Amino acid sequence: MVSEYDPQLIDDQSFRKALACFATGVAVVTTRVSGGKPVGLTINSFNSVSLDPPLILWSISLNAPSLEAFRSHIGFAVNILAADQREICARFANPADDKFSGVDWHEGINGVPVISGVVASFECETHARYPGGDHEIYLGRVNSFTSSEALPLVVWRGKLTSPDAD
Repeated sequence: MVSEYDPQLIDDQSFRKALACFATGVAVVTTRVSGGKPVGLTINSFNSVSLDPPLILWSISLNAPSLEAFRSHIGFAVNILAADQREICARFANPADDKFSGVDWHEGINGVPVISGVVASFECETHARYPGGDHEIYLGRVNSFTSSEALPLVVWRGKLTSPDAD
């Protein structure tokens, strides 16, 4: 038996609080606008999907200023932030004209910005996009990746932390 969703049964604040119980890594997803300017945003909606082919997913708010850039560019990079990259997390979480100013990065496949010093990066081509309520879900085919032994930046119960935090 399938029940219908009743929005009055789910309180937004309580739902967010319950979701925050799941510790998750923090990433910056990057791409380029049609004119070539790099853009990016902080996310914690990253997930592995498949090994064969190598697929990952993430989601973006339909209200995000950079949504059109992700829709129009062939690819993107997911940059998993290290524990010492809190400032980068904050920078890409807030609107700004040039979020990349002062950030060490290089061009990856299809010109996508890859941030230096991250725990891991995944350079992807957009494989598919799906509607997801007030978000759009991106499925990316991984073309290249890097990883390191650095500790990740983690968000848990709305606070940034790392696995070794006291």
